[in-house]
Amino acid sequence: MKLNFLFVLLYLTSMNIKAQEQTYSQNVSWFTIHAPQLKTDRKIWVYLPEDYKETNHKYPVMYMHDGQNLFDKATSFSGEWRIDEQLDSLHAKTIVIGIEHGGDKRIEELTPHPNEKYGGGNADAYLDFLVNTLKPYVDAHYRTKTDKEHTAIFGSSLGGLVSFYAVLKYPKVFGKAGVFSPSFWFNDDIFDLAIKTEHINAKLYFMAGDHESENMQNDLERMLDIVLTKTNKKNIHKKIVHNGRHNETLWAKEFAEAYIWLFD
Repeated sequence: MKLNFLFVLLYLTSMNIKAQEQTYSQNVSWFTIHAPQLKTDRKIWVYLPEDYKETNHKYPVMYMHDGQNLFDKATSFSGEWRIDEQLDSLHAKTIVIGIEHGGDKRIEELTPHPNEKYGGGNADAYLDFLVNTLKPYVDAHYRTKTDKEHTAIFGSSLGGLVSFYAVLKYPKVFGKAGVFSPSFWFNDDIFDLAIKTEHINAKLYFMAGDHESENMQNDLERMLDIVLTKTNKKNIHKKIVHNGRHNETLWAKEFAEAYIWLFD
């Protein structure tokens, strides 16, 4: 494993460092739910659109990984994505569900296949929790549009990897995915799975910076070459950000554009 990959891995496992200032908006709340598939409880953040309490409308839902980094500087690793402020400014009509990452089990839970050196490979259990425990709870307690066309999954780094995997594994559940800085390097089996997938019927927004790991852009292009043979090109968007680096600054900056494209 190259040194730049090791740097990224160390970054991924150090997300329990906390800042001080709380910055979540009044549109954000949270609850705790038991995750039997993961043998633990998990904190879930919920962003509701500004007009949620004033209407009887149903809303699309976007599930996002690494919930600690989405809304609140106090729980983020090195700066939040500012999801609530950005969606408020867009007057967005989407519910966002932020899933707490598993701390020292994060690598295990967000990787579909194990890495020879770093382990992992328990994403099936994580997605089982998301699809069969968390989503039914959300659909029962909030006014949601439950079909795949109105259900998205979104993440960065390992979260980008597992979001792409979720679209392949649960094509009847997820119709959209935000795939930021995906860690396709973790195991080549993800490429084999994409090749074996007959058809991909989902909107996919791929984004990476050109100053991340050495092979980030090459791996993304390799995956796109496969994906574009499985779907209509209009369903795929790729963006390479000049000087973009593997951090929350990049992901926060690029979030709104990705959201608008996915939910246009």
